[in-house]
Amino acid sequence: MDHPLRRPEEILAYRSMKQMLKPRALWSVGPADTILSAAKIMAEKNIGFLVVLENGKIVGVLSERDCMRRVVLARKYPEVTLVVDVMVRDVVTANLESTFADCLRLMHTNGIRHLPVVDNEKPVGVISVRDLLREAVEHHTKVISELERERMTMLTSTA
Repeated sequence: MDHPLRRPEEILAYRSMKQMLKPRALWSVGPADTILSAAKIMAEKNIGFLVVLENGKIVGVLSERDCMRRVVLARKYPEVTLVVDVMVRDVVTANLESTFADCLRLMHTNGIRHLPVVDNEKPVGVISVRDLLREAVEHHTKVISELERERMTMLTSTA
């Protein structure tokens, strides 16, 4: 064992969004767009969540679930219903310094699956509970591999 103590950034709970956020497009709609146009973007991009932007700032979020419950089940017409009438306005966000544990706690406390990440109030990405789960699996796979390597080193050095 070279370094028995891990640096904070090597511990999953302390890993920041700056380290974890993968560069990819941030898909968004405007509040005046229709639910049909939002649904088309979600279908084309194979995503279930959009950030609602106005003048570059987050004014809401929209999920497939929001569309189903507030439009389809309410028997509204998606081609004339506006995003502003369906979106969630009280948006919970994380920033680039937020840690894995911070984001997981925010998602759990607020009962949400997607978390927009902002840098000085400017949206830079979205992290999902699936992203956090993938990060945890990758981290634990690495830790298990390191433990197995250390075990083999200990076994061969005592033989």
